[in-house]
Amino acid sequence: MLKSIALWVEQRLHIAKLFQSTAGHKVPPSTNSWFYVFGSGTLLCFVLQIMTGTLLAFVYVPSASQAWTSLQYLNNEQFLGWFLRAMHNWGSIFMVAIMSAHLVQTFLFGAYKYPRELTWVSGCVLFLCTLGMAFTGQILRFDQDAYWGLGIGASIMGRVPFAGANLVHLMLGGPIIAAQTLSRFFSLHVFIVPGLIIALLSLHLRLVLTKGINEYPQAGRTVRKDSYEAEYEEIIQKTGIPLVPNVIGKDLVFSAMLMIAIVTCALVFGPMGPSGPPDPTLIHTAPKPDFYFLPIFAVLALLPPYMETFLLLVAPVVGISIFVLLPFYSGTGEKSYRRRPIAVVVVLLAFLTAGLLAYSGTYAPWSPHMEAWSREVTPAVYLKRRSPLELQGAILVQSKQCRNCHALGGEGGLRGPALDTVATRLTSDQLVRQVIQGSGNMPAYAKNLRPAEVTALVAFLETLRPTYQPAARDANTHSADKR
Repeated sequence: MLKSIALWVEQRLHIAKLFQSTAGHKVPPSTNSWFYVFGSGTLLCFVLQIMTGTLLAFVYVPSASQAWTSLQYLNNEQFLGWFLRAMHNWGSIFMVAIMSAHLVQTFLFGAYKYPRELTWVSGCVLFLCTLGMAFTGQILRFDQDAYWGLGIGASIMGRVPFAGANLVHLMLGGPIIAAQTLSRFFSLHVFIVPGLIIALLSLHLRLVLTKGINEYPQAGRTVRKDSYEAEYEEIIQKTGIPLVPNVIGKDLVFSAMLMIAIVTCALVFGPMGPSGPPDPTLIHTAPKPDFYFLPIFAVLALLPPYMETFLLLVAPVVGISIFVLLPFYSGTGEKSYRRRPIAVVVVLLAFLTAGLLAYSGTYAPWSPHMEAWSREVTPAVYLKRRSPLELQGAILVQSKQCRNCHALGGEGGLRGPALDTVATRLTSDQLVRQVIQGSGNMPAYAKNLRPAEVTALVAFLETLRPTYQPAARDANTHSADKR
């Protein structure tokens, strides 16, 4: 009876044919390699995101007044709510990381070349959609980082010529960040972007089936449009092996290891955020994005003001276009990375640049430490045996918030140079001029300090030098003394 039922279902659904044309299709034997497991790993992470995101949606409230509270409830009161959030968070992190590795492997192996141009293009758009999922997910935390990060994004969007105001209105659902903003990003994160990913993923897998999986590149074997497809078909006919069960083993092992890594990170490190509740009155804040956006955050922070608008609007369009259109201007020739040293150098430079920028983004030396003036203690060594005028200057260093940008005794901001040795670098006159007129990133304080306060402040700064180093001297005066 069971056999009859199975035959009846098979006659109507043709499951055997479907399996043979999908999971059972033949691939080059050289693809049975650990280098080819990143695609299935990315798919696993996406499925995990769909599952955990669906469960979170039962509790999360996409409301400006309750979003932050609902996440606190998940973290602290809902049974295993913190673990569910942690799985969703770390699944997102691993998905970006594994998909980045998949793109790099595809680039180094020349898998973007003819006839797989659309496979590469769909993969690049999938990567951008994945970053979009990560960004909208961060906004849904609706904490201080999300609120001010969204404000920065809106200000960048507003720089677009002619259409800037309309784009900001489209992004925020109005002129300001409000309830409509969170509702809009919730729709993007839960419906629109995942729908795009599913559609593009279907196209991507269809292209993999129709154009095959790129064989392991061999040095000297080049791609020519007039012969490559025939050569690939010959490989499949002579030595091709079914994806299932011959090749799928390594994918399953990698997926199991990936799942263990995600669960371990969720248990050990827990969920991310939310930080403090969104408060537009707290202007003294330094919002930071999640780690995969730290390089972009650092670039935007380090750009000189005169380059900001041009690079913000032009550089991403040019960079993404070069990346996506790669197979259309480099679609033939050598595949092996051993014969493509420029490709290897590009990847190494990209990782090095992204790593250094991400490291810079973790501590943001260009951003003032807004609580240093009220929290960091003035080292006692700088207060001993000081005159009343110099002590008054020490008070001004704190009260005028100099410590927010300048460190003293290793504590304080990193935006400006440390003050511990300022007297060895600047003379009294130079200190006065720096305080009153400002220069570089330092604003002018002429309108914020009375003459007596400038005198007291400079008197204290003149004492900030090691005992074994002499005070700075004017070069002209020093030359005159020699004569």
